[in-house]
Amino acid sequence: MPELPDLEVIREVLGRRLVGQTVERLEVVRPIVLRVLVPRAAEDLVEGRAFECIERRGKFLLFGLSGGTWAAVNLMLAGELRLCPTPERVRARDYLLFHLRGGEDLRYHDPRAMGKVYLTDALGLVPGLSEMGPDALDPALTEESFLERLRPFQGEIKGILTRGALVAGIGNAYADEILFAAGIYPFRKRASLSAEEQRALYRAMRQVLSEAISVLRERMGEVTDVKVRDFLQVHGKAGQPCPRCGRPISEIKQGQRATNFCRHCQPGTLLRGGL
Repeated sequence: MPELPDLEVIREVLGRRLVGQTVERLEVVRPIVLRVLVPRAAEDLVEGRAFECIERRGKFLLFGLSGGTWAAVNLMLAGELRLCPTPERVRARDYLLFHLRGGEDLRYHDPRAMGKVYLTDALGLVPGLSEMGPDALDPALTEESFLERLRPFQGEIKGILTRGALVAGIGNAYADEILFAAGIYPFRKRASLSAEEQRALYRAMRQVLSEAISVLRERMGEVTDVKVRDFLQVHGKAGQPCPRCGRPISEIKQGQRATNFCRHCQPGTLLRGGL
């Protein structure tokens, strides 16, 4: 799943390459991902309009088009956006093709068909967008305001980080990384965290996400449909040595989601089976 660091770098790349370009034609190859939230045809909302800005809010990429149209993209688990020459062969699982006047396409690709592309003239109509907490890297989110927001939440700390109501943009992978950096067991209840642990959580969140953006800027270059995760400390590293203590990284699976952590560096009561 693309998360805040991935999406921020994608936003930067597409901002450099898309802003000012005009959509010549919208080709809907597979309509299942497309949601038009106003009583107009999708083609009327985008064709002949220029990209004016590209923003990110949490896990949404927001494409502002001339005339007041927005394309709000939620990539979900496996969605991808790529720029390519218009003559390039359309891939299986390419769903939407924005044909640009400059001879390129912006294409939405999704092997699992779980993402959504919303077309609207009012972002308040986009499901889930207004319910999100502040962005995890919002400059206005100070340590004190984070602690104040955290106080009412109950349950396991990893779930609180990933649900998006506390802060937006964190998913499964970076929640693991943040909790490892803070030395907090992922299944600890929020109420069990000391004041210093909560402060450590905030500092780890800001540091991990900011450092990941720097790495991805260098590693991704101008390519937007690649997932780079090999530099992560614990996520996806089950059985490998912990980078701090050398003991094997543990993994606990809940449905299709795996949680990775170090039982030595992040002590806690193991309630489910795992490595």
